[in-house]
Amino acid sequence: MSQRRSARVADLIKQEISDIIQHEMKDPGLGFVTVTSVDISLDLRHAKVYFSTLGSPEEKDSSIKSLERAAGFLRSSLGKRIRLRHIPELLFRYDESFAYAQRISDVINNIEPDIAETEKLQGPTTYDREDKERR
Repeated sequence: MSQRRSARVADLIKQEISDIIQHEMKDPGLGFVTVTSVDISLDLRHAKVYFSTLGSPEEKDSSIKSLERAAGFLRSSLGKRIRLRHIPELLFRYDESFAYAQRISDVINNIEPDIAETEKLQGPTTYDREDKERR
């Protein structure tokens, strides 16, 4: 099977699972869940569904448990919406990339005031003087 077909199926599964979670699931422990990506095996038997959620770590854990409990419902609903010979087994994973990006952003924001303070204490750098001479 081609990589391209797997990517198309993964994208379709992502869209359908997002729609099912948003419109059909009524679990109060679910919270605000966003499906960020789906990785599917080449044989289309297993799909890792990556999601993010807003809130505390307790709400994240509650969302993971709710999705794992609803895996059978999601899989059967997916089978009604898409035509595949075998509907993949769904494995849910929390997507850490947004938290990682936020940590990097925080570090960068903390560095910028330090640089500005250093420039005040030391005066303009060589680069700043060369830049002013060009103007």
